[in-house]
Amino acid sequence: MSDALPDIAALPFEKAMQELEEIVGKLEKGAVSLDESVKLYERGEALKRRCEALLKEAEARVETIVLSESGAPKGAAPLDVA
Repeated sequence: MSDALPDIAALPFEKAMQELEEIVGKLEKGAVSLDESVKLYERGEALKRRCEALLKEAEARVETIVLSESGAPKGAAPLDVA
């Protein structure tokens, strides 16, 4: 793995997911050394946490449409993220 990897905290969702998919592919092929596998796994875990955090942020911004008694849209309410 290169020492010039981008900072995970600065990665947008799409880039983090793309790198995570590449890591999974390398690990599935088994064509890397044990030491490299451990490094890849650790970075993959960090990327997974980044993706989960970004998804949670996005969910918090999603709004649901509130309907009036007649069924017409009357506004929006924050998504109930539990």
